[in-house]
Amino acid sequence: MRNSIAAGRRLATRIVFAQTGVSLLMALLFLVQGLRPAAGALAGGLLVTAGTILLAARMFRSDAISGPTAFWGLLLGTLLKWILLAGGLISLLGVWRLPPLAVITGFTAALLIHVAGLRFKD
Repeated sequence: MRNSIAAGRRLATRIVFAQTGVSLLMALLFLVQGLRPAAGALAGGLLVTAGTILLAARMFRSDAISGPTAFWGLLLGTLLKWILLAGGLISLLGVWRLPPLAVITGFTAALLIHVAGLRFKD
């Protein structure tokens, strides 16, 4: 079967590693502005990475699942991911008051990796 659960897990793992790498790269780029912008970029990127891990854990929690179970796992996982992302952004920008440009840049770069990851071939 071409779209096996194992292939989905491998793809999710690659996306998580790519998002972590991009988060670190954004932090290094913002390091020229100081530690707070670098921390903001890293936190924004790792927030998306945590959301991806949450989604993957929800989707691939068992080896054999039916179509409806897979659909509801995807739907619930996506909902939980976006709740985490919204709450995390509120915390990063509102509570910890990290630099908005750095946070949004790290967040967006990691999110774009997730979108680009849909094109990865297994």
